[in-house]
Amino acid sequence: MKNSLKILILCFFCQITFGQNDSRRSLHGQVVNASLPIESGYVMNINAKTRTFIGSGGLFDIMAKPKDTLLFSGMAFQSKKIVLTEKDCSQILFSVSLDLVNNQLKEVLVHKDLKVKSLDKNSQQYVDMQFEDDNQSTAKNTVMYSDQTIKYGTDFVRIFKDVKKLLRKNDDVKEEVISDIAFTEYAKDNFTHDFFNKTLNLKDDEIDLFLMYCSNDPESKRYLKPDDKFHLIEFMINKNNEFKNVTVSKNEK
Repeated sequence: MKNSLKILILCFFCQITFGQNDSRRSLHGQVVNASLPIESGYVMNINAKTRTFIGSGGLFDIMAKPKDTLLFSGMAFQSKKIVLTEKDCSQILFSVSLDLVNNQLKEVLVHKDLKVKSLDKNSQQYVDMQFEDDNQSTAKNTVMYSDQTIKYGTDFVRIFKDVKKLLRKNDDVKEEVISDIAFTEYAKDNFTHDFFNKTLNLKDDEIDLFLMYCSNDPESKRYLKPDDKFHLIEFMINKNNEFKNVTVSKNEK
């Protein structure tokens, strides 16, 4: 009798577990933009650890349920993060609008070739200047293994403030969205293209998706100071291992 009761309880819990796993259903969606058709890109479900390819007409299918976090990424389009609601999952065709990459974002980065023509009251330009090493500068260690970072990287706080100022001119953008964009721009500006392509073995169209995946982890915000660059590299390498283990939909190319 006791054995039968244990088996019954075990079956009950198994049904609950399977029921939870099966609660995700196929979400039929379309990624759109008012100016250009979206014919490629990726959709990732962070909670389910799955991703799929955006096909012709911006259409996609992915297993999801309410409260799942989806990441959307496409070449020439600004990446986007959405936490699904009951309403989203109940739609026949879930529509997601992606904005074109704002070229003004490039202007908020500290340029590598700033030169001072005259002295004035604006001292910020001298902060942005870059100087070559001299006898009084800290010696550059050319023996140590290269960390793939750019010699003169930009500051995350500076990028965050400028992106915030830019995006809030017309829209009330959430701090989390601004932080995600700032992290992506910070990483791109402080690491070479080879770091993403060769060290992390990412395709060009996967880089933005990967950086959004990293930014979604609160730990990413711990390594945004110049002295923490080696910790950031280690963090990104570990996140890349997770990223590579994400289940890819069969219909993804």
